[in-house]
Amino acid sequence: MAHAHSHGPISDEDAELVVGETVRRNVWIAVAAFTVAAVIGLIALWPSGSSTNASGSAGLGTDAVGATVVDREEVPCEFDPLLACVVLQVVPSEGDLAGERLRLDLPIDSPVEDGDAIRVVVNVQPDGSTVVSFFDFQRSTPMLLLLLIFVAVIILFGGWRGLGALGGLAVSLGIIVMFALPALLDGSNAVLVALVTSAAIAIVALLLAHGFNVATAVALLSTMAALVLTGLLALLFVWTSKFTGFADESVGFLDVLGASIDPRGLLLAGILIGSLGVLDDVTVTQVSAVWELKRAVPSAGPKELYERGVRIGRDHISSTVNTLFLAYAGAALPLMLLFSQAGESLGAVATREVVAVEITRALVGSLGLVAAVPISTALAALVATADDPAADASPDDGAVTSSSA
Repeated sequence: MAHAHSHGPISDEDAELVVGETVRRNVWIAVAAFTVAAVIGLIALWPSGSSTNASGSAGLGTDAVGATVVDREEVPCEFDPLLACVVLQVVPSEGDLAGERLRLDLPIDSPVEDGDAIRVVVNVQPDGSTVVSFFDFQRSTPMLLLLLIFVAVIILFGGWRGLGALGGLAVSLGIIVMFALPALLDGSNAVLVALVTSAAIAIVALLLAHGFNVATAVALLSTMAALVLTGLLALLFVWTSKFTGFADESVGFLDVLGASIDPRGLLLAGILIGSLGVLDDVTVTQVSAVWELKRAVPSAGPKELYERGVRIGRDHISSTVNTLFLAYAGAALPLMLLFSQAGESLGAVATREVVAVEITRALVGSLGLVAAVPISTALAALVATADDPAADASPDDGAVTSSSA
């Protein structure tokens, strides 16, 4: 799921907000403490390397290889001459039989056409014959094109901040791929892995995207507080709802492959990591709003800033919650259609685990979003209005803009 809002960048030429030196130092001490905790968590939970990965011995069997369709012909099926089948001539581009023409039989309604780039599984039988099976289409070219367009648009409209956001996104993916997935396969506690992963992603992504300033630090602290609350709610309702965690068929495959993963813990981890992208959007927006309000009305106190900021947050929450619900509803739509077609009532469909999990994700995530508004607004108002006689003349450079993916 991706979620983003644009709130107009605050340029360096804008009036800057002075924050007392003591307050600034305390905020950064808190951020440093969270960072140290995240680093300790990464070290303690770092996978040993003994877990089975995609290239290990407990794979799904044979590997698919890239191939190109060079000929397509409709012929009578071998098993029933009265039916029509499709015979393809494919040339693998990798593997032991690369460059050879191989036969691939498919049903008549197959969408594979002459010239398509596909992936096939090639098995050599004991008698020397070759059996080729269709695996999937190759999608690297359109996916790469989409990625290049995405990067270009983000840099074009976001400038240096957009480049920082892309850097944060790359680091986030790296943390998930290099730490979270191997740690989960290694049998580590899924909830702890999710908390450490979320903390590391939030720290790196926010600082890279919005810069090293007090506003970013306040948004980061607010995000972590809201994330902990979201985790507690998720833990409560996943256990009280008696979710098994096996609603996703991928978990069943992992169990078959011998991965020592707690299904419920994995479900909780997914809720936490999935909520992070929307939480930081809300906290960054609220902190930025309070910063701008303080610039516009320097005499405003914490109560006035909080009340005005919360009013802004209400409008933001209404659209964000709707976006979150639509995202999860879209994911569960085929399943809801399937159960509805089977004649089940709406209540029966909604309480089936495979659908109820998505409802719980949306509701818990929305509660975390709502809580993030007063948390981030209150903290930003307190920091923005803190009076420190020892404050120096150097202002806090910049504020944050909201962007998450």
